Amino acid sequence: MKGKQAIGIVVACVMFILVGMSSYVTRQMAAEVAGDTSIVNLFASSLENNVTLPTDPFIGVVRVEGTITDTGSSSVFDTVSYDHKATLDYINKMMNSDTNEGILLYVNSPGGTVYHSDELYLKLKEYKEQTGRPVWTYMADQACSGGYYISMASDHIGMNRNGWTGSIGVIVSLTNYSELYKKLGVKEIDITSGANKSMGSSGLPLTEEQREIFQGIVDESYEQFVGIVSEGRNMPLAKTKKLADGRIYTAKQALENGLIDEVVTTYKDYEKEFRKEVGGGVTFYEPSFGTDNIFASLFSEVKDLKSKSEAEVLSEFIEEKGSGVPMYYAKTGK
Repeated sequence: MKGKQAIGIVVACVMFILVGMSSYVTRQMAAEVAGDTSIVNLFASSLENNVTLPTDPFIGVVRVEGTITDTGSSSVFDTVSYDHKATLDYINKMMNSDTNEGILLYVNSPGGTVYHSDELYLKLKEYKEQTGRPVWTYMADQACSGGYYISMASDHIGMNRNGWTGSIGVIVSLTNYSELYKKLGVKEIDITSGANKSMGSSGLPLTEEQREIFQGIVDESYEQFVGIVSEGRNMPLAKTKKLADGRIYTAKQALENGLIDEVVTTYKDYEKEFRKEVGGGVTFYEPSFGTDNIFASLFSEVKDLKSKSEAEVLSEFIEEKGSGVPMYYAKTGK
């Protein structure tokens, strides 16, 4: 009997501790939402942009994986595959570093928004102009559309022999659900200041005038893209436009068309080649931006376990299928 009582007391104590911890974390999360300085914020700030550059000569690896957009920075409760703000800050720090010898841009991305792709490209250009240091790009599985765009800031481009690149072009994706709404008995009503204020809405048909407006946006971004490629690859604009019909290219095809400088077997081989180019015993440095923190992984797993309502599923589906934002993005295989 005493043994069972002891076990019961231990279990009760453990439950008490767990409930207390749960309550504490809940209060801290609530405080964070309210804007209070809490232990959560302290954890988050320690994980975000806390980059200490090497004191010995190094080449900084700038890794761009996933969609190039600003989805926010990694925190104690969440991670992002590509952290836009942290990446720009990292490049800024290398610009002001006396020990940095160059940048190796590692690209494995289908592209991203026009705005954020161009912002990263301009930051890499600024780095080159201010420091005079080399920027080399390694294209992994894919470096398409915006992933190719940012690579135009490079002095040299090597691509894995099994990778894809190209998809030079712009896309604005819209999805119309007006027919579905009719079947569901749903009707969208927008009070607007002009006929085109609600253009692209999922519940309203797209007029020819609105289609032309969107086409104008796409055409302007396209001209910017081909101009960047023409300059970056020292290629006549006419040839660039001939290649820029949205298609993707294999490594061999990209090399034959002058879109890259060499086909590479492995990333390690390319590192060795870049180190030899820079000279000396430089090392390669890459910050993690907090993407490997255990708290983010834990809460991500818990979040995935939560079942979604039908409204949440439909909302995510609509968002995925068409945001209406101009994108340098390859939708191949999606």
